[in-house]
Amino acid sequence: MNILVTGASKGIGRAIAQELLPLGHIFVTGRNEEALKTIGAQGYCTCDLTSSLEELKNFINKNKIDVLINNAGEYIYGAIDSAEEEEIDRIFTTNLISPVKLIAVTVPFMKEQKWGKIINIGSISGVMGEAYASLYSSSKAGLLGLTKALALELAEYNITVNTINPGWVDTELGGKSIEESEFTKEEILDCIPQKRFVKPEEVAKLCKYLISDDAKGITGQGINLCAGLSVGI
Repeated sequence: MNILVTGASKGIGRAIAQELLPLGHIFVTGRNEEALKTIGAQGYCTCDLTSSLEELKNFINKNKIDVLINNAGEYIYGAIDSAEEEEIDRIFTTNLISPVKLIAVTVPFMKEQKWGKIINIGSISGVMGEAYASLYSSSKAGLLGLTKALALELAEYNITVNTINPGWVDTELGGKSIEESEFTKEEILDCIPQKRFVKPEEVAKLCKYLISDDAKGITGQGINLCAGLSVGI
């Protein structure tokens, strides 16, 4: 397997890359070159998904990627009427448009060999909605529609497409999200049935399962990994 993990400099992406290292050739992207170097991957591409993707596309074609994990993401908290045009463009480009473009590049090789795995890292906010995070919620919700449609389109080629929807995750981005919100960490924990944040390693291990032969019947799904947050209160 030739596995590409985007946004692997830190957090969930880094945990995924490290978990999957024994499974094949791991390739990673991110903005922090020094952090990418320390993962131990087969290769890396330093890039910003909001700028030109030509270098990354060439990187993908060169390495014949057959497992794509679209993890890179942006989060913005604020009222819709305060959103700047640059913020809108950036969050939709990072969270939705870039994954679409990367899938379009990887799928031809997957079709050719009649095997492939695509995993999108969404968010529970894309399932439930999150007030004052409408840009984030809607961009992540788009991944669910993309996942369902592509699962149908690519099933005959033995390519599976799924989305993992984490809830609050114990990462730097999760901490930043708390700082930007109106709620304290304690108030957020009180709303989570399991009273805890999900660990990045939990997302990584679910990715490991989804790319295994044991999960070949799972496609077109949005899997909520949220410590019970999506169930209700």
